[in-house]
Amino acid sequence: MEFAGKKAVVTGGGSGMGRELVVQLAADGCTVATCDVNAGGLEETKAKADEAASGGAEVTIHRCDVSDESQVLSFRDEVVARHGERINLLFNNAGIGGGGSFIADERESWERTFGVDWWGVYYCTRAFLPLMIASDEGYLVNTSSVNGFWASLGPGIPHTAYSSAKFAVKGFSEAMIEDLRVNAPHVKVAVVMPGHIGTDIVTNSRRYLGAPEPDDMTEEDLAKVRSDITKRGLPADQIPSDQLRQMVKMIGEAFRDAAPLSAAGAATVILDGVRAGKWRILVGEDAHLLDERVRANPAAAYDHTGVGFGTMPFAAPPGADTAG
Repeated sequence: MEFAGKKAVVTGGGSGMGRELVVQLAADGCTVATCDVNAGGLEETKAKADEAASGGAEVTIHRCDVSDESQVLSFRDEVVARHGERINLLFNNAGIGGGGSFIADERESWERTFGVDWWGVYYCTRAFLPLMIASDEGYLVNTSSVNGFWASLGPGIPHTAYSSAKFAVKGFSEAMIEDLRVNAPHVKVAVVMPGHIGTDIVTNSRRYLGAPEPDDMTEEDLAKVRSDITKRGLPADQIPSDQLRQMVKMIGEAFRDAAPLSAAGAATVILDGVRAGKWRILVGEDAHLLDERVRANPAAAYDHTGVGFGTMPFAAPPGADTAG
């Protein structure tokens, strides 16, 4: 599919890969409606996309929490009112991290993470797929993760809510291949599986889950961070509180800035995959490597006794999903 003259919907467009998808689509002459919970981020995205836009492409921004179906339906209605009753592309990109342990973490954190990462995909597909079916050509693009085929970040780091949701996204996308062939053959589907991408997901996830800003963290909050660091085999008991707060502040920046692939680079890989008609899009060399390792020896995927996979380079930093 080429993008000039098409209409797209992108969720999670306030930063990261979502923002870059919006900008690059607009630069290719595609009209885009994008949503996010971060109004300020959306304004920045629109400014960048308007500057890059070509061929009369229009970009509209909409505040929406994709885990809330009523907000998704309102977003859909706004898109129809502004852009008409047909779209060509839906990028279910919005996502957060958190809810690492099903056992030890708070249920609310677990369910809010799962709600964004899975129910957001489901609700948006329910809302927007009819608009793609009504068009002459469509593409449903769902962002899973390498944690959609490997449900771990390494020894001592439970990662259950995010991984469960991303497995659901992968399975749903693959199941939709035949469903669309039978019932809407002019609409394709792709599942996107990124590795470590340079985005603000760590910082944004903490805020979405209600964690305090680092400077506002209490000793109780810091105790959770110390526990997280200790579980990863690093001594944390002697780290002064002010230094620990600074470390938490730097976590999001380090995760973004140390990534092997930028958000812009990831968006380019995704859009190239859609242009080529792919149904499975791995993003990043680490994603390709891990995919190969899981396929080569699936029985060892969770073996941490020396023959397993160890801790992958895209593992979330300590304290990344610590909600106060």
